[in-house]
Amino acid sequence: MDIDVLGELAVRENGVSVTPTAPKPRQVLALLALHADRVVPVASLTEELWGQRPPRSARTTLQTYVLQLRELISAALVHDTPPDTPPATPPGTPSGTVVGSGHGTVRGGRRSAKDVLVTSPGGYLLNTSGGTSDVRTFELLAGQGYRAMDAGDFAGAARQLREALALWTGSALAGVQSGVLLEMHARRLEETRLCALDQRIEADLRLGRHRELLGELTVLVSRYRTHENLHGQFMLALHRSGRRSEALEVYQRLRAALVRELGLEPSAALRRLQRSILMAHPEPQLESAPRTGERLSRAG
Repeated sequence: MDIDVLGELAVRENGVSVTPTAPKPRQVLALLALHADRVVPVASLTEELWGQRPPRSARTTLQTYVLQLRELISAALVHDTPPDTPPATPPGTPSGTVVGSGHGTVRGGRRSAKDVLVTSPGGYLLNTSGGTSDVRTFELLAGQGYRAMDAGDFAGAARQLREALALWTGSALAGVQSGVLLEMHARRLEETRLCALDQRIEADLRLGRHRELLGELTVLVSRYRTHENLHGQFMLALHRSGRRSEALEVYQRLRAALVRELGLEPSAALRRLQRSILMAHPEPQLESAPRTGERLSRAG
């Protein structure tokens, strides 16, 4: 099974889509996909679908949604291993046992929908059988990029992080009706994306690509009007491109937005960068904030 959530939700079995169009089953599949190969408790699925006030029929209705998902999976499994093909199991494995996830039993080399969407004590599990997940790939590549940054390999970091960010095709879980749990996961994923983007831009700045970054940063600071690191990187790229007055204007716009929307002043690191540009130091540096962001000071 292949799972994509960094954009439109797309779940495929044997290359065949098993993503439902109905909102509620789609919601169930999204939560199962985010926790692939792990049990999602019935209580979590119920909270996602109905919040703190589920109907009396919640468990029965959830079972109906699971049945609808299994029907889609069954249709995709028609393209699975032919019935006369023996299962690929190592010597000594009992006949008819699935090898890989440890969930479910397969007879005659053919999986059933219940082997893919598994009923477990207290919940359900989506068994990917070693398939792909764009989130897992993103986290692997981003982790490699962060380690390259820490080692001073800026070219390698930029390459790995650019490859990780290319997996995103839109907002996480786009097109999925989201309850409290999916909203939380979508925000978390967006934070990981912004962190990777911040570090990739930092790597490009270290490589002297300031002019190439100007167009991208212009769009980003318009989208994230109070994101300090992106504004600091934009200021630095402008200053190094000989556009000192524009760099100072970026600081003033950011300060106005922070005070107006959050009641905060820019951080000490950004104020130091602004003073450095104001004094026309030849090569000011943007102090890297922790990857979770740097605390801002309260205005006034």
